[in-house]
Amino acid sequence: MTWLDPLPFLRGVAWLDDGRPVRADPSDLGRLPRDVVERAALPVGVRLEFTAEGARAAEFRYRASAGAGTPPDCFALWQGDVLVGETFIEPPAEAVVSLPVPAAFTSLTGSPRVFTVHPPESRAHLFLGVRGVGGAVAPAPGRPRRLVHGDSITEGWWSTRPAHSWPARVGRSLALDTVNLGYAGSAHGEPAIAEQLASLPADLLTLAFGTNCWTGVPSTPPLLYETVRAFLALVRQGHPRTPILVVSPVLRPAAEHTRNRLGATLAELRTALERAVRATMADDRWLALLPGRDVLGPGHLADGLHPDDAGHAALAAAVTSALAPWVQGSSRVPRAPGEHGGPPHGRDRPVVNVRAGAPGRLRHRPAGAPRPPPRIAASRTAPVEQT
Repeated sequence: MTWLDPLPFLRGVAWLDDGRPVRADPSDLGRLPRDVVERAALPVGVRLEFTAEGARAAEFRYRASAGAGTPPDCFALWQGDVLVGETFIEPPAEAVVSLPVPAAFTSLTGSPRVFTVHPPESRAHLFLGVRGVGGAVAPAPGRPRRLVHGDSITEGWWSTRPAHSWPARVGRSLALDTVNLGYAGSAHGEPAIAEQLASLPADLLTLAFGTNCWTGVPSTPPLLYETVRAFLALVRQGHPRTPILVVSPVLRPAAEHTRNRLGATLAELRTALERAVRATMADDRWLALLPGRDVLGPGHLADGLHPDDAGHAALAAAVTSALAPWVQGSSRVPRAPGEHGGPPHGRDRPVVNVRAGAPGRLRHRPAGAPRPPPRIAASRTAPVEQT
């Protein structure tokens, strides 16, 4: 069969640089820290999504640089929350990888099932073509777009597969197109990153940073308070009414009560970040806070900092619970209402539409029509705060 253009199949893409997905604006790299530029070259969170009509396999032609000691490329095929299979291939300069599509996953009646391919994230790939074997493949319908910004935890460190990271899990649970803008070693509230987030289209945003403000580039509570306020203000310039969930730093036992070079503990920095979000929420009905301290326990941490697969699952469950009331058509509604209110009902329903075939954009009301405030229900592990 004829090779199809891969671009309509790509998901989780923020920018393209000569056809290659990148995670920072190629025209604005000079204002970013060097570590962000390096991490942004890796296609973390980038996926391909397709439907299959009678195809027994889907083939993907790609090109990537390979150096000595490069591990085999792993391509994982998922259908919803089910891992269909994994295919390993020695890292070539250019190759075709064939992913079998079992008939059991395509023979159901009704709407075509959507398949997701998670390619390896350790090196930058340029996809050259997509085709079906024994049948047709087509790009999957669009989904609402969610930007996620954070540090190495958001990048998915210590998850055993790209699909196991907490941003990927949330995307599957809520049928969202997750764009991962996590940068290991960074995420200090850089204004240039806030401006790049403001420039991208989005239906939802999640901001989860702060732990690297304890070390690396140390901060103080007053400095972080103002940094968060400024960061949110810059993001809001591009997304004045887009729902934003801020997740404060998760547990980091070694840093909680240990002072950094400027005399601040992570517990104090977390409090400052949460104070900044609460202060902003007073005038921002589309902003919510998920306190991160109690979302994970020590047993969830693989190295005392990064969550293991179980930790990524726990963090994803908390974020999913917080975002679900904003996502129309989601079945993942929190079970228990919290002190800040339960799930929305009636005309107060959130406005992000994830019904089958939805175009992946917010529904627009007529000009001048009032917008209901978003409501966020409490997660079972940590209360979500809203105005």
